[in-house]
Amino acid sequence: MRKHLLNRSVSFVLPCIAAALFSVPGSLQAQTIEAHDDLSAARHMVAITRGGVLYDSWYAALAKDAPKGTHPAYPKAGKQKGETTWRCKECHGWDYKGATGVYGKGGRYTGIRGIRNMTYASESAIVTILKDKTHGFGQLIPEKDLDALAHFVAHGQIDVDAYIDRAIKKVTGDAAKGEQVFQTTCAYCHGNDGKAFNFRTPENPEYIGTVANENPWETLHKIRMGQPGVAMISMLAFDVQTHVNILAYAQTLPQK
Repeated sequence: MRKHLLNRSVSFVLPCIAAALFSVPGSLQAQTIEAHDDLSAARHMVAITRGGVLYDSWYAALAKDAPKGTHPAYPKAGKQKGETTWRCKECHGWDYKGATGVYGKGGRYTGIRGIRNMTYASESAIVTILKDKTHGFGQLIPEKDLDALAHFVAHGQIDVDAYIDRAIKKVTGDAAKGEQVFQTTCAYCHGNDGKAFNFRTPENPEYIGTVANENPWETLHKIRMGQPGVAMISMLAFDVQTHVNILAYAQTLPQK
């Protein structure tokens, strides 16, 4: 979803938050929920989701103004300018594969590799990279948030190609099962038809169904992590297949 989505007023209220956080199923996917070191499973998920929204837009998540101008390390071959170039996703992609993924061509191409090779990498090493001269986030993002971002990179990624057909943008989920979750949780704010919020204009509308079909990779990331800068919940307490099922149902919702 585009730059303007950072200002969305989409909000999931407390009853929805409680439902997600305290209804944790037993079949949590190991690669995203696996407790490690001295973290409990709950703290592990909190760190992942915090890092996930920072990956999306760290300045929105921190309620800060975006840095001025284009990121110094953004490639000259890239076609984007300004604040969006400071977002992790802008170079590394919503599928975390950078130049070998969805951003391998088109208007988002930068030639920069993704972060899939950093899965289970040392979090301290990732923080060092985030602070280096290329990324330059040491003075921009608080230490605790750099730690959360590193935790997401090391432990929160999934192989998106296992769930979304890159060629046709369709997801291999069960829409009927996704409908159950959407209609009892997501619809509280988004509406039963997903049209409670129009993210564009009356003349050129964009709804949940629109975005799910145009950019299923970003939609899946936001289903799992939430939306930076607003009170939208993360669905990480549910397993990845549930996330994919929600996306499959979202692709059936009205696009106009």
